Amino acid sequence: MKKSLVLAMAMALGVTASAYAANPFSDVPAGHWAYDSISKLAAAGVIEGYGDDTFRGDRLMTRYEMAQIVAKAMAKGANVDKLAAEFADELDALGVRVAALEKKSDNVKITGTFRWEYQRRNFDTKAPFKKEDPHKLRSRITFTGKVNDSWNYVGMLENDHEIGKGSPAGEGTNFQRAYLDGRLGGLKTQAGRINKSRLSGGDLYSTRMDGVDFTYGDKVRLNAFYGKPTNAKIEFGQLEWKHYWGVNAAADLGKNVTLFAGYDQIKAKDVEKDTDKIFDVGLNFKFAKAAYFDATYLHASYDAAANDAPKNGFILGLGYGGAKGNKVGSWGIAAKYYHVPAGGFIAPGYEWIDNPYDGDMYTRGAKGWWAGAKYTVAKNMIFDVEYMELKARGEGDKVKNKTWLTSLTVSF
Repeated sequence: MKKSLVLAMAMALGVTASAYAANPFSDVPAGHWAYDSISKLAAAGVIEGYGDDTFRGDRLMTRYEMAQIVAKAMAKGANVDKLAAEFADELDALGVRVAALEKKSDNVKITGTFRWEYQRRNFDTKAPFKKEDPHKLRSRITFTGKVNDSWNYVGMLENDHEIGKGSPAGEGTNFQRAYLDGRLGGLKTQAGRINKSRLSGGDLYSTRMDGVDFTYGDKVRLNAFYGKPTNAKIEFGQLEWKHYWGVNAAADLGKNVTLFAGYDQIKAKDVEKDTDKIFDVGLNFKFAKAAYFDATYLHASYDAAANDAPKNGFILGLGYGGAKGNKVGSWGIAAKYYHVPAGGFIAPGYEWIDNPYDGDMYTRGAKGWWAGAKYTVAKNMIFDVEYMELKARGEGDKVKNKTWLTSLTVSF
């Protein structure tokens, strides 16, 4: 079979390229009947010539050589089903090389989530937003690009759109995360704009920071991190954090018990003595197959805390089951009780309550409870309902911060 005839067949089956190579081979002049097809295939990287820049289209090809061209065309996304069927045995023999080409052509993986949520907030004070019922749409698109066998690049775009009475109508899209994820020797490493979560469900901290994060070990895990928070602040006081670092460890005692401990320190920007230091220790216990219980003790030393503010506190959690996106009808329920010391909230994962760390609840500590349930209504579609109620610790402040949250999250 002559090469020029086979190449014309390949082009007819859908091999295309966005650029044309100018005279790619010295023995294929511009007036040749197969010039366009050969140029496109060369520009797409499907065919290669010889060392002397010739194509030698008059020579006969072996089936093995043709199978190599078909494999490259398949990796480029060409519609070559008929050729693939014709050379099935040869392609099977080239399995390793074909897999490598397909892997290279699919170098970037795209995933995402779309979430609708409805909130109802009810504040007992006359502070701003005494009542508001905002609906919110949030879309997140995550790109994971393979750098090499040890490293990936991860980037995430987020779009937020708020609608409804009382909510500040608006829309914005920004680059939420951008980091390298891989290993340095035995250290699992993330570096760049990452999302950091501390304590169960992000009770202490759960947002972005520009920095590095290192984890080592399996059954016994050691973690250290350092960075600058990108959006953690007390809104009404406009206190912004300068830098944040911490070390923590966790150890699995069999299949059902995990012990953990950690130390976090965060310093405010442009405030010399405004530093928050938090020590935590606790355990997570699994029982009855799908149930769990966790308990965390917290000790915080916050420079700007009220004089009589408590320095010690705890968080108790209880849950059963869990909603899984790939299992329709799966569900889970959970509840927590908070008795947090002053400075015990940095930027927790439930910012939708409007600022659990604003005012007295940050400088005096907070107490209250949270409960939630999730249910998988269809594949990759999870319905969620939550309620949280917090107030500052101390007899003098009876103000409660209450929030309902209902959401539907779609993953793709």
